[in-house]
Amino acid sequence: MASIAVVNQKGGVGKTTVVLGLASAAAHRGIETLVVDIDPQGNATTGLGVFEPTRSIDSVLIEERPGGINSVVETTGWTDDSGRRPLVAASSPALAAREPQLASDPLGAQDRLSVAMQGCSVPLVLVDCPPSLGLLTINALFAVDAVLVVTEPGAWAVDGVGRMLQTIDRIRTRRPDGGPEVSGIAVNRLGRTRDGRYWHEQLDSAYPEKCLPPVHLRAAVSEAAAQSRPIHSLGSRAGAAEAAGEFDVLLDILLRPVTADAPPTTESLPEGDI
Repeated sequence: MASIAVVNQKGGVGKTTVVLGLASAAAHRGIETLVVDIDPQGNATTGLGVFEPTRSIDSVLIEERPGGINSVVETTGWTDDSGRRPLVAASSPALAAREPQLASDPLGAQDRLSVAMQGCSVPLVLVDCPPSLGLLTINALFAVDAVLVVTEPGAWAVDGVGRMLQTIDRIRTRRPDGGPEVSGIAVNRLGRTRDGRYWHEQLDSAYPEKCLPPVHLRAAVSEAAAQSRPIHSLGSRAGAAEAAGEFDVLLDILLRPVTADAPPTTESLPEGDI
């Protein structure tokens, strides 16, 4: 299993659209994917076409439940012609109240999601985190193998990414396995403007080994999310094919470290070709 948390403590950077784009790329290849939506806003859940979930990820964070995530997984609302439909552990408004309750646990509750994910056999897990460094995000960082930091090319991006990387380093000192690894920094919504190019160059200069190929600003990406459709299904819509291609490249990079020692097969990644 490859598990990746998509994070940024700042809101509005398009973190959820990146999660949905990666899920679309995986679905297009036939890779079974589980999206764990621990953001109380629930945008990943609705973006996957689930508007009235029958169960929620919140229920496995109430207390330690080894393997509990299997009890809250459901199929998404994407159509079968979009590829292999992702699964979702849906968000719930109750998550907003869960965080202060987690903080009151005298033994610490930073690993409840990790405990819940024990035994999960889905080949690819994407965790969409809230725009904060609270205990929900910390739970994700304790649970996953790798982290993708999403940011926009803006004035505060370098500082924000730096703080996020510092938090990840602190988590790594507390985990027995030294994880999670930083898969990279995805610069999202890169516009074709001088300002956008400048801040992208600043990020690339500050983190030359970590910046991944950018995701450009395109209306098709936000339209796909608003319509609860995968970007790969928009067909001839202007910019859709280009956006889908960028998410394909990003998925390739994210899977490469996990599969470097053992090239993916149809056994490890069902019905898919890398």
